[in-house]
Amino acid sequence: MAVHTAFDNEKYLQEQKSEILERMKKFDNKLYLEFGGKLLYDYHAARVLPGYDPNIKMRLLQTLKEKADILLCIYAGDIERKKMRADFGITYDSDALKLIDDIRGWGIDVLGVVITRFENQPSAIQFKNKLERRGIKVYTHQYTKGYPTDIDLIVSDEGYGANEYIATEKPLVIVTGPGPGSGKLATSLSQVYHDYKRGINAGYAKFETFPIWNLPLKHPVNVAYEAATADLGDVNMIDPFHLEAYNQKTINYNRDVEVFPVLKRILKKIMGGELFYKSPTDMGVNRAGFAITDDEMTQESAKQELIRRYFRYRCEYAMGLTDKGTVQRAELLIKDFNLDLQYRSVVEPARRASIAAQENDKGSEGVYCGAAIALKNGTVVTGNNSPRLHAASSLVLHAIKHLAEIPEKIKLLPPNIIEAVRTLKTEVLNEKTLSLDLVETLISLSISTTVNPAAQLAMEKLEELRGCEVHMTHIPTPGDEAGLRRLGVNLTSDPNFSTKDLFIT
Repeated sequence: MAVHTAFDNEKYLQEQKSEILERMKKFDNKLYLEFGGKLLYDYHAARVLPGYDPNIKMRLLQTLKEKADILLCIYAGDIERKKMRADFGITYDSDALKLIDDIRGWGIDVLGVVITRFENQPSAIQFKNKLERRGIKVYTHQYTKGYPTDIDLIVSDEGYGANEYIATEKPLVIVTGPGPGSGKLATSLSQVYHDYKRGINAGYAKFETFPIWNLPLKHPVNVAYEAATADLGDVNMIDPFHLEAYNQKTINYNRDVEVFPVLKRILKKIMGGELFYKSPTDMGVNRAGFAITDDEMTQESAKQELIRRYFRYRCEYAMGLTDKGTVQRAELLIKDFNLDLQYRSVVEPARRASIAAQENDKGSEGVYCGAAIALKNGTVVTGNNSPRLHAASSLVLHAIKHLAEIPEKIKLLPPNIIEAVRTLKTEVLNEKTLSLDLVETLISLSISTTVNPAAQLAMEKLEELRGCEVHMTHIPTPGDEAGLRRLGVNLTSDPNFSTKDLFIT
């Protein structure tokens, strides 16, 4: 069955490469290009732009690798406080290591890692040592003196000049990082300063996918970006500098608009002449908006993302990972489009599955968890927890049985395999929980394939779950969350805990 998409990756690649090469020519073929967003696995973009390749930026870099060096920035404070990347469930420093490995997997080397706003934080020193002992070049940059008001101090040997110069050989330098606030801008400007002192007429530009500058301010795709950065307080706005200079409405966000006057003064001071950038939009090279092929489909996908983000923030608030203001900002964005949570098709079926489980087990005082998945053909399948399986485990088994057209009465997991795993958990590993989480269930399923042809048929359908929508009535346990993440589903959950225990394994 053909899958309808709303984004033309090949057109995007062609236009994006052309735009970057043209920008390089304006700066005597030495351009520091700040890569905002995610260089790899950009699942947010894939969710709001159906058909978007999450690794399209790496495909772009592959076409430019003979011309490009890559610098990876990470803020020392993010290392110290162990900031998490939610879609992978790993810290930013671990994500930086993964990013280096992934980039190498594409046949491209990272020139070096820059630890920004470095103040000898213990965790940052440990991270630096780990990289250097594995042969990775590491540079440390401190907070820029005088920033943002004292331009003369910023653009001096005590400001940008105090940072160690990073020698680059290629005309394009990609400056990227694992998340916002990683110090990409400061690193880029520091390098431009050092290059000008060496007689190299270097330039700066920015590659940021969102907000998309040539979509309307209240387009759901741009509003979905606000939802994605609700914890940062980002707000989209019409670029006032671009409007004044060209009488054209373009979209940017508050941080870029606020910093532009300072950035313009810094670049003019470094370059010693008039800057041809008249607005934050001028600095960008993003062509994503020109590759959208189905605006209606894109708008619908972005509205779904608004609801997903709201669910995520509610759960993060329950776990103490974000504040109430973030939840409220996400809620207001949903209300702007008059959406309710049931607009997400899997929410109500999951809640009904939880209620049905409770009604079928009256007299028990346990917690009843429901889950639902919307398959690619629109069919919604549900599952719930039991003494043997977590709700996520039940859901996935039901879904793949449906896809494989296996009758309900045929069991995928023989009782002896379930009991063997339960015995291992309780008698050997001293765990309290008897039921199998999703990771344990998938391992048990793989064992079952050796003796059960139905299990083999069902297991072959797991790949078809990738990209499907899932909702659970309770926050998943680590084993459930890890399994669902690896299956590649888009998960949301209600902000309820599946147990009264504070420590969950």
